Amino acid sequence: MTVACMVQAEKMPQISFEEMKKIADEVYKKPYDAAKEGDLGIPNYDGLGKCTYTGKPAAQDGTCPHKMMGRKERPSKSIGSSALDYVGNTPLIRLDRLKKALGLSDKIDLVAKTECYSAGGSVKDRIALRMIEEAEQSGRITPGDIIIEPTSGNTGVGLCMAGAIKGYKVIITMPMKMSGEKLNMMKALGAEIYRTPTEAGWRDDNSHIALACRLQKALPNAHILDQYLNPSNPLAHYEGTAAEIVEQCEGKLDYMIATTGTGGTMTGISRKLKESIPSCKVIGVDPQGSILALPESLNDEDRLCAYQVEGIGYDFIPTVLDREKGADMWVKTKDVDSFKMARSIIRHEGIMVGGSAGSCMSGALKAIKELNITEGRICVLFADSTRNYMSKFLDDEWMKSHGFPTDVY
Repeated sequence: MTVACMVQAEKMPQISFEEMKKIADEVYKKPYDAAKEGDLGIPNYDGLGKCTYTGKPAAQDGTCPHKMMGRKERPSKSIGSSALDYVGNTPLIRLDRLKKALGLSDKIDLVAKTECYSAGGSVKDRIALRMIEEAEQSGRITPGDIIIEPTSGNTGVGLCMAGAIKGYKVIITMPMKMSGEKLNMMKALGAEIYRTPTEAGWRDDNSHIALACRLQKALPNAHILDQYLNPSNPLAHYEGTAAEIVEQCEGKLDYMIATTGTGGTMTGISRKLKESIPSCKVIGVDPQGSILALPESLNDEDRLCAYQVEGIGYDFIPTVLDREKGADMWVKTKDVDSFKMARSIIRHEGIMVGGSAGSCMSGALKAIKELNITEGRICVLFADSTRNYMSKFLDDEWMKSHGFPTDVY
């Protein structure tokens, strides 16, 4: 898909960080002016259903238009060349203590794919590195260029980490809702951060997506890699995350539970699992307030209302999300249950997860009860780490001020 704000402009002389910041600051402080700036060219995100991606490289059956890059292994027995060598290849950990606290059947084998142990602390490290490396290989970007990304934070951290190591200037546009920890981490990695109103709809001219498009048009050699429609997003999980799960489970998995933000994680994992373990059921988890779940009626309660859990759910359907075929079933979760569960995971398992991991496990518990699951292996995705939320759901006073209990299961 080619859209206005992603069109690659003719290569121009590179500018310094200071020059970039001066131009970006001028754009940021002025409201969008259609007469002067022209059409924003916001992509028409419309879901992945019509994509011809089958998961098989073109060399095998000629149907896959996307590039396969293969898996990378961690240099666990040697010296790594950079932190990027430690993106992905995360542990799969049994959750026996949490299972007992939740009163689940002893015949259930509950395991978690723990993305908090990736180099940048989240599952989004994978797509950030993949998008950059694919763009480098295609000749679209070269060190010194500007990478701009509208993000809820974790993809931004991954891009900033890779940008710092590889030599790119990075601009992140991010809603005000997102934690200060994410902002400070990205600033420490050298990025320039611009905040937008949390209440802005994705197509509004003051949204983080609109601002990214405005900045890309104003800056030379600036690129939006766009996690919402970039095929490197699901492919990173098809070739990486899911392949690791299949290997770690030795091909034995009955249920896979994953939260959805852009949806690339669930889509990529689902497509690989459907090929490798056809009997495995994939369950998508969507926060109340978001509109990603199916059937549409699931989204009616608190539709488009604000929620506190970060990094999952949206008010539009990203192109990389295959919501029809990616999940066999959807469940909705509430903030109160998600934060209680996240604190319970930390307390019982010592795995330092973020709030969306609580959503995922809360959704898993809901599915277990609805489907009356009493045996089999269930894998839940823990997408990010506690580091991003020290001042939020880990803080008792923050929890109390938002009406959330501080107890655990």
